[in-house]
Amino acid sequence: MTTQQTQTSTPAPTEHIPVFLNDVLTVFSEAAGPVRSAFDGTFGRGGHARAVLNAYPEVRMLAFDWDEEAISFGKENFAQEIASGRLRLVRASYLDFAKEQARDFNLMLLDLGVSSPQLDRAERGFSFYHDGPLDMRMDQRGEVTAADIVNTWDEQDLARLFIEYGEIQRPFRVVRAIVHDRKERKPFATTRELASMIERVDGWQKKGSHPATRYFLALRMKVNEELESIERVIPDLIAGLAEGGVLAIITFHSLEDRVVKNVFKANLHLGRLVNKKVIKPSDEEVARNPRARSAKLRAFKKF
Repeated sequence: MTTQQTQTSTPAPTEHIPVFLNDVLTVFSEAAGPVRSAFDGTFGRGGHARAVLNAYPEVRMLAFDWDEEAISFGKENFAQEIASGRLRLVRASYLDFAKEQARDFNLMLLDLGVSSPQLDRAERGFSFYHDGPLDMRMDQRGEVTAADIVNTWDEQDLARLFIEYGEIQRPFRVVRAIVHDRKERKPFATTRELASMIERVDGWQKKGSHPATRYFLALRMKVNEELESIERVIPDLIAGLAEGGVLAIITFHSLEDRVVKNVFKANLHLGRLVNKKVIKPSDEEVARNPRARSAKLRAFKKF
């Protein structure tokens, strides 16, 4: 699942295509057998989970997702696996993994992307192509929305957010316009209002990349505290691996990938990198699924 999901100038299809499906199975093949237990911390629409359950007939999986819609989808479409005990689906963040006190997983996965249904559903407020409330919460129980940040943070804090999380070198014109418009006109309430303002102020600097892309990304990452969450949870996941178990993490943003890379390196006394060089999507995968183009995959095998 848990996003950078770079949006192109043409809205993507609504079908959810799991990123790195074959590559995930390849790195999982490095796990010491027999493979009997798996953890999916970002279940989404269950694409990776389905592949793992099919590839390992004896595996039992614990899966988390903090999105109520994802849990409802899983209960309906994985009813047989749930009834048989092969899948236990829990509405929770992967940050809650340590609370389960579960150990000795042979396979573990985090997909840090936003799922296609989240992006394509206007009411979730992730996309600037579908007008909806300026929300961006992956867990609808969360208190802070993107609108809260845009309408209440001061100019300095907004600029720092877009520089650090969006990697935007000069967001100052947009930030000044946000502060001006919310005071002189009205608070920003919808994705289209914010995206239109960014288009007007920044213009199209790069063909095929909407000028609001990095601003929306920064807001989404902050609303859901994504960078902080990744850094905290990886040591817990490594501790939960069985001997010879493999943890695979898919990222969509250079900041996320840097965190994963550094935390894996800091734990080399406990295991080794499965892929010494980061795995990137093939041209064929990007052509089939444009949202995969910024994705990266790293994997860690415990001693």
